Amino acid sequence: MFIKIDFTSDIPIYEQIKNQIIEAVARGELQNDDSLPSIRDLASEIGVNMHTVAKAYNELKDMGLIAINKKHGAYIAVSKSYDKEFLNEIIEEVTPIVAKAICKGMNKYELIRLIETIFDGFGGKKDE
Repeated sequence: MFIKIDFTSDIPIYEQIKNQIIEAVARGELQNDDSLPSIRDLASEIGVNMHTVAKAYNELKDMGLIAINKKHGAYIAVSKSYDKEFLNEIIEEVTPIVAKAICKGMNKYELIRLIETIFDGFGGKKDE
């Protein structure tokens, strides 16, 4: 699988796993109904504790990005719609990033260009 763990990073390992799966979905490398490795297999492959992988999978499940079936394991189950709760979550996560950019002297257009570059890198949908 595509998961690569940076054991020297300050980002917790479960967050790295979660983020890499989200990014793979955003890039289209993983699509709905694609199976994820079992918790045991992924933990063994990347050399981490099974509880770490389970924590990542459970958070992805809580986010509505994967489903876990006892018979068939974990698989991608993304709904391409969002609601007010999701928007509030995004605002909560983005606000400190915007504040940090302002503190470092970025202007609005530099930040927007940066976000556009990242968004386009994932092949996000264009304005319609």
